[in-house]
Amino acid sequence: MNERVEASGLSIARPLYELVINEIAPGTSVEPELFWKELAGIIKDLAPKNRSLLNKRDSLQKQLNEWHLDKTNDVSNLQQYKKFLGEIGYLVPEGKPYRVSVEKTDDEITKIAGPQLVVPVDNSRYALNAANARWGSLYDALYTTDIILEAHGCKRTNRYNPVRGAQVIAYGRQILDRAAPMAVGSHSYVVKYKVKSGKLIGVMGDGTETGLGKRERFAGYTGNPEAPESILLEHNKLHLEIRIGEGFYIGRGDLANVYDIQLESAVSAIMDCEDSVAAVDSADKVRVYKNWLGLMKGNLTRTVEKDGKTIERHLEADREFIAPDGQPKTLPGRALMLLRNVGMHMYTDAVTLNDEEVPEGFVDAMVTVLAAKHDLLGNGKYKNSRSGSIYIVKPKMHGPEEVAATVELFGRVEQALGLRPQTIKIGIMDEERRTTVNLKECIRAAEDRVIFINTGFLDRTADEIHTSMEAGPMLPKADLKTEPWLLAYEDWNVDIGLEVGLPRRAQIGKGMWAEPDNMAAMMELKVGHPRAGATSAWVPSPTAATLHAIHYHRVNVGSRQRELCSVQRADLDDILTIPLLGNRQLSDGEIRKEVENNAQGILGYVVRWIEQGVGCSKVPDIHNTSLMEDRATLRISSQHIANWLHHGLITRNQVISIFKKMAAIVDHQNADDPDYLDMAPDYDNSIAFQAAIDLVFTGYEEANGYTEPVLHRRRREFKESISSTTDTKSSAKTQAEVA
Repeated sequence: MNERVEASGLSIARPLYELVINEIAPGTSVEPELFWKELAGIIKDLAPKNRSLLNKRDSLQKQLNEWHLDKTNDVSNLQQYKKFLGEIGYLVPEGKPYRVSVEKTDDEITKIAGPQLVVPVDNSRYALNAANARWGSLYDALYTTDIILEAHGCKRTNRYNPVRGAQVIAYGRQILDRAAPMAVGSHSYVVKYKVKSGKLIGVMGDGTETGLGKRERFAGYTGNPEAPESILLEHNKLHLEIRIGEGFYIGRGDLANVYDIQLESAVSAIMDCEDSVAAVDSADKVRVYKNWLGLMKGNLTRTVEKDGKTIERHLEADREFIAPDGQPKTLPGRALMLLRNVGMHMYTDAVTLNDEEVPEGFVDAMVTVLAAKHDLLGNGKYKNSRSGSIYIVKPKMHGPEEVAATVELFGRVEQALGLRPQTIKIGIMDEERRTTVNLKECIRAAEDRVIFINTGFLDRTADEIHTSMEAGPMLPKADLKTEPWLLAYEDWNVDIGLEVGLPRRAQIGKGMWAEPDNMAAMMELKVGHPRAGATSAWVPSPTAATLHAIHYHRVNVGSRQRELCSVQRADLDDILTIPLLGNRQLSDGEIRKEVENNAQGILGYVVRWIEQGVGCSKVPDIHNTSLMEDRATLRISSQHIANWLHHGLITRNQVISIFKKMAAIVDHQNADDPDYLDMAPDYDNSIAFQAAIDLVFTGYEEANGYTEPVLHRRRREFKESISSTTDTKSSAKTQAEVA
C-alpha cells in the first residue's frame, strides 16, 4: 500500500491509481492520463483558495475568542454582537430576494417527500441494504419492533405469534384506511380484492362491492385482475403495495388473503464517505470508491450468512405493475442514491503534490463523479438518476464563500470529465453556525445546483460550543435541546428554504433519530419533521424508514409548506443567543454525571473507530440504551467536556479519572465481541483510550472542534501497531521453521 505512481506531477498511491485506470475510467470516455492531468490542474489552481478559506476560519475564531475575552463586550447585547460579527465578515449582508433555478433533478428530490437513509459506503452490506430500502415490509417492521406492545399474548418471538400477528394486521388495515379508504366501510372488511374496468373493487364480507373513496389512489396491480397477486396504491406521492396470496401462512389466516403490505420507504439514501466512515489511508479510500462504483454500475454484491444459509445481497430490480389503464407501469426498486464527500478541511496522502497532502475533497469529487458517470452513460445494470444528475452532499461548509468554492470545484470537475454544466448537484448541510446565520446567501451561491439543505443538532451544537468557547461554560447537553437558539435554527432552516423557492426544487431535511431500538418513541416524535415542512428526515435503518414513511401518509408536506409560507421567519437574534450556563449553579454530582455520560459515549464510539475501523455503530449509552453514533456525536460530546474543562467546572485529573471509570464500563459492554481489546487497566498503552482523552484535551485547539485529526492519527497508529505485531509473529514463525 506504500507504493506510489507518478503522474502529471502527482504522487499517487498505487491502489488508487490502479483502481482508476483498471475499473473506474474504462467505459467513461475519460482517459486515465487525462484524469490525472485534470486533477493536478484542479489541485494547483484551487488548493491555495481552499487553504485560504481554512485560514479565514481560524482568523474568525481568533477574533471571536478575543471579543469574548474583552470584558467591555456584552454578549447579551445582541446589537453590539451582530455589529461585531458583521465587521469581521462572520455575518454577511443579506442580498436581494431570489428563487433557486436548479433543473434536471429527479422526482425523489422535487416531488416525493419521505425518509432518507445515511450509511457508510465502505460497508457494502449497509450500502446495499440502504439502496434496497426503497420498499419495506410494514408487517415485518411492526412485528419486530416495539410499535406493537408485548402485553396480552403479543410477545415478540422468532416463531410466528398469531396473536401479535393479528395486531400487526389490524395496524396495517388502519394504514390502508388512511392512505386509500374504501368508499364504504373499511379495508378490514374486505374479503377479496379485484380490478374491474380499471378500478379497484373490494368485496365485503356480506358480498357487496365497493370502490375506493378516491379512485385515483389506485395505481396498478399484478397478476389476474379477477384475483390479483398485488394491489398498488398511491397517496401523497408514495406507494403502498398490498400483497395477496393464500399460499403464504399469514395470507391463509387473513380474510382477504393479504400476507404483507409493502410501503415505499427510503425515497433517497446518502452513501457516506464522511462522518460514518473510518477511512484514514489509501486502502480505506479504495474500499470506499469501489463500493460506490459498484452501486453506480449495479454490480455490487455481498455474501452474508443468515440462519445457517449463505445469501448473496445485490441491488433490487425495479418493480413492474399493470396500470389502471392496462399499460405497463414501472416503479424504482431502489432509493435514489446521493453521495456525501468529505469536508474541505480534510487532506489526504493518497495523492500528494510536491510531497504535500492535497485536499481530500478534490480527490473525492473527481473519483466519485467519474464513477457516477457510468450511471449517466447507462453502463450499469440499473439507473440511479433518471434525470441525468449526480448528487453530492457537501458537509461542514462555513458560509457563502465556501459554498461558492465548492461550486467552482464541481464546475472544474464537470469540465475535466466531459459533463454538461450543472450535472453535479449540491446538498448543503446546515451544520455550522456561520452557514446557519448566512443560509440565504449560502444557497444563493449554489442557486442553480442546490438540491438539499438540512439541519443536524449534533454537529451544529458542537460548532455552537466551539465558536463561543470563550463566552463561558455551556448548559448541560440535554438543556441545549430546548434553548431558543436551537428551536429558531430548526425553523430558520425551513423558513429560508421556503423563501428561496426550494419546494418542488430541492429537499428540506431534518436530522437523525438516534435510537434504532426505540421505534415507538420515534413514531410519537418524528412526525414533527414533516409537520415542520421537511420533505426528508434521516432514519437509522431500513426498518425505521418503513415506519417513518407512515408519517408522510399522515402529513401532506406540500400542503404544510404552503401553510408555512405565510409564517414569519424565525428570529436571527434567537439563533445568535449563546446557550450559556450563566448564573445557574451545578452541583458536583450534576457535573460529574454530565461528564460521565459524555465520556462513556466518546469511549464507546472511539474504541470501535480506532480498533476496528467502524465509523458508524450502535453504541450503548450509560443506561445501556443503544444509540446510533458517528463523528457528529463524538464532536458534541468532546467539545462539551472541553468547554467545561476550559472554564474550570472540572479539572484535568477529574476528567482522566472519569474516563478510566467509564472505560471499564465500556469494556464490560463489549465483553462478547471477540475482536474487542480492553482499554482497562493498561490505559497508557490503549491507543483507543488515549485517542478518547486527546479529543477532550485538544478540543480547544482543534480547528472548529473537529475530531478527524485525532482519530486519523490514532487509527493509523493502531494499524501500524497491528502490522508491526503481525510482522514480528511472522518473522518469529519463519525463524522457528528454519531452526
